[in-house]
Amino acid sequence: MYNAYFGFKEKPFKLVPNPEYLFLSRSHEEALAHLNYAISQGDGFVEITGEVGTGKTTLCRAFLENLDKNTVAAYIFNPKLGPKQLIKTINDEFGIHYDADNTKDLIDKLNAFLIQKKGERKRVIVLIDEAQNLSKIVLEQLRLLSNLETSREKLLQIILVGQPELAEMLDSHDLRQIGQRISLRYQITPLNFKDTRDYIQYRLNIASHKSTPIFEKGAYRHIYNYSRGVPRLINIACNRALLTAFSLNRPTVTGQLARHAVKEMTGRGRPSSIYLMDGRKALGVFLILCTLTFGLLYHKELSEKVATFFRKPATETSASAPAGAASPPAPSSPAPAPAAPPLKPAVDTKAADPSKSR
Repeated sequence: MYNAYFGFKEKPFKLVPNPEYLFLSRSHEEALAHLNYAISQGDGFVEITGEVGTGKTTLCRAFLENLDKNTVAAYIFNPKLGPKQLIKTINDEFGIHYDADNTKDLIDKLNAFLIQKKGERKRVIVLIDEAQNLSKIVLEQLRLLSNLETSREKLLQIILVGQPELAEMLDSHDLRQIGQRISLRYQITPLNFKDTRDYIQYRLNIASHKSTPIFEKGAYRHIYNYSRGVPRLINIACNRALLTAFSLNRPTVTGQLARHAVKEMTGRGRPSSIYLMDGRKALGVFLILCTLTFGLLYHKELSEKVATFFRKPATETSASAPAGAASPPAPSSPAPAPAAPPLKPAVDTKAADPSKSR
């Protein structure tokens, strides 16, 4: 969508393991050097691990593409197979024709092929990607295949590439026989800030065939803080930032645009913190919230009842009191003063007594 706008021949941050876009940080360069050294020395088992999105598959593809003509390789990227299916897949990768369907005959065919390549002075390797998905029984089958050897060297070299869980599996007590046979181990680490900045510019240069400063300095910091140096997350953030700049008709990705793009992804693409809790913690938080809610509702209802009681008039309060309960005495008031007696009219005593009138 934005290729023509920015002058790209293709999208520079595709989520595909294209060896052309392999950026050799110090960690990736050391991992590649370990692989080349192991092949040159004829070591039996090699283990390469790294977190999700650190570029393991891209490294594998680049390694296989740069093998010389004296090395024959089988690349297995879907290891969820049974023991017999694994041997069939290996034979198919090497172009070995077989009619048998039992494990012994399949291994005999493979052994004959290895001896032939040994006579041609060629090395034979099997590289298994996403090896953390291998079952224990399949790992045991790989151990038996590593026994295909001469008195001086191995006929087959096996490279296991996977997530850190692979190292934990191979260090377990149950798989100690194969763990002890691993002669070389290396873990790929995420990029630091400087490598992240160089990684972004490297991919831009490959996609456009020119050194174009599209990302400004402030954008690198926001992308690194989001991705923590994981190449896959860097690709996702850069792709979103370019799309945001294109939609706003901006020629460069500023720090503000990168921050906005990262904020969009973290707001929509990541679950809220409560969903990151385990089941027990989430249940505990739920019960606490329920208890607090019930307490607040009960406190509110009790407060309303008390307030209503004190707002009622005295007559209503006494009427609603239970029978037999003594009514509170009415407040006393001073008694009114007695009224003065009516005045009697004055009587003339002389006129009233006839004897005196005489």
